[in-house]
Amino acid sequence: MSVTEITNSNFKTEVLDSSSPVLVDFWASWCGPCRMIAPVLEEVAKEKAGTVKVGKINVDEQPQLASQFGVMSIPTLVLFKGGKAVNKSVGVKPKEAILEMINV
Repeated sequence: MSVTEITNSNFKTEVLDSSSPVLVDFWASWCGPCRMIAPVLEEVAKEKAGTVKVGKINVDEQPQLASQFGVMSIPTLVLFKGGKAVNKSVGVKPKEAILEMINV
């Protein structure tokens, strides 16, 4: 399972209506730390395939979603369970911290 590109048009289907938890990465192409965390999120997506979905929202292309969830700095990771944001992390984190965040 790879990382899903999430936009305003598929947000409800991919995140809010998802039966499994969804880890959403708010990022931008010009953001160095975002590029650093991307391969880690790919690993998490592969390891957690079937139990957790990993998605990316480009804040430049989807500014309304970024502001809806109070994203001020990137990368910001938000964990959604049952359509609700239940956990949030800002900045680059090691893989262990991301996995811990998911297991809350």
